[in-house]
Amino acid sequence: MSTYPSANRHPSPTPHARVEKDRTTDYNTALFRRLTWEGTVPLEIRVDPKELPANSDRGLECYFVQAPRVSYLPLVVPEIRRFLMDVVFDEVAAKGLRDEEWWFESEEGTLLKWHWPIGLIYDTHTISASARAPSLPSTSMATPMRLILHLVAPPNEKLFLSPTIDACKQAFMNQLKEADFIRWGNTRRMTGLRKVDQDGLWEGIREHSFDDFWRVAAKLTPTAGPPTRSTSPQPTGSSLSRPQSTDNNNAPPDRDGAYSMRNVPIRLYLPDGPVLQELAPPSLEDGSPNTLYHFLSTHLPLLFPPRPPPPPPSRLNPNPSAPAVPALAYALIQGVVSPPEAELAWLGACLAGADGWLNICIGVSRS
Repeated sequence: MSTYPSANRHPSPTPHARVEKDRTTDYNTALFRRLTWEGTVPLEIRVDPKELPANSDRGLECYFVQAPRVSYLPLVVPEIRRFLMDVVFDEVAAKGLRDEEWWFESEEGTLLKWHWPIGLIYDTHTISASARAPSLPSTSMATPMRLILHLVAPPNEKLFLSPTIDACKQAFMNQLKEADFIRWGNTRRMTGLRKVDQDGLWEGIREHSFDDFWRVAAKLTPTAGPPTRSTSPQPTGSSLSRPQSTDNNNAPPDRDGAYSMRNVPIRLYLPDGPVLQELAPPSLEDGSPNTLYHFLSTHLPLLFPPRPPPPPPSRLNPNPSAPAVPALAYALIQGVVSPPEAELAWLGACLAGADGWLNICIGVSRS
């Protein structure tokens, strides 16, 4: 990935250099958005054996799928149905089955929400397992999440949403509008879209077309440009940290930039716990970027203890470091354990879900 030149070496970049840097910024933003879009999770889907139609092949009722993170369970059902009708179900006995009565639960018995992205369902399952297992999630060898497919008697009072594609689309559009309001203080960007463009957002999800989706979504989502004022030095060494800027600090603010947002739309997910929604401005009062660790240590101080200041310098230790804090928990974003120095504005512009929300799943670290 391209990096920005050092500010000390190029204190006054030429207009040409600034144009090239902007192109690099756009490329890096598009790269992470595409990586997020192309992310998949493995699912093992098994029909509840008590609900199989008569004469079904009981040796093949398990289906494996590598599902897109940005997709939704109702969009996967047609593919599952085709497999079951072709391989498992007796054609005559299965005629009475209706997709709107199908529903899923995890192997542990947790009812799965139709209106959550599949990647979020997988990540919340991962952090729930972290409360029981002594290891961090592996990013190289993902374990399939085992789902139980029920064919009858959906618990509608618990689902809160009809398990249909149309209902899922409506929930998706509502999430987009809410995220739009939190980002900009109004929904004019969303409501200003033509109906064909609003429908195109959902069709991009449904057809899993990155280009079709982002052709419209780029009008809603901020660019990942740098802050317009000087900031304190940032930790280096992480691919998820925005490189230091060489921008002219007197440049006018980018009205579509990530640092021009009122707040980053964030939801925190705790293991087997509540979903927390908090206001998260992209910059702190002193103008420095709001980082993931600052946000988490402010809202979840028991899991992410605030870092103490370094001790005063001495003759033996002229450059003391701040004492280390225990790693009690970690933040999982789009299936990746995110570094604490990552900036919220950058995360909200590059790693938010298709519905506009930056979903942060909190896992428990075990020694």
